[in-house]
Amino acid sequence: MQTEIIIAGFGGQGVLFAGQLLAYTAMEEGLDVTWYPSYGPEMRGGTANCTVIIADEEIGAPMVSRPTACIAMNLPSLDKYENMVKPDGVLIVDSSMVDRPLKREDIKSVAIPGSKLAEELGNKRMSNMILLGALIANLPAVISLEAFERSLKEHLPERHMHLLEANLTALEKGATFIAV
Repeated sequence: MQTEIIIAGFGGQGVLFAGQLLAYTAMEEGLDVTWYPSYGPEMRGGTANCTVIIADEEIGAPMVSRPTACIAMNLPSLDKYENMVKPDGVLIVDSSMVDRPLKREDIKSVAIPGSKLAEELGNKRMSNMILLGALIANLPAVISLEAFERSLKEHLPERHMHLLEANLTALEKGATFIAV
């Protein structure tokens, strides 16, 4: 089993942190993992993406050309990665940030208003956790939500520990959104 995931958006949306948490969780579950970040020189507002590969055997290379799953946190990311997702893959899109319909019918597409839901929770910066919750709910054979929650408690930076409960709530919101 090898699952390749791309998370993409603007700098400042928590793209890299989301990927790191996926990687940490996979390692703690005894899986092999790679995390490969890519970002522009801007701290906020520039493009950012990362690839995470999770496998039950050695991973040959950290590069991904046909991901199993993708989180697109904005329109430029959707435009770039939608056609790359493998048939029968999963595409999670922040519909609050995208103003066009999704084109693919051979993949599972989940349009979730992550930014809007995060604002309703009181912190727009939680959209990455909402979208991750939706991803994890749609890839249950890869990582469980419970394992991810344990990992978040271990790896949330100390300076953000006061946001732990809000992050956990955001994860749950994303994971259950499709069931609403």
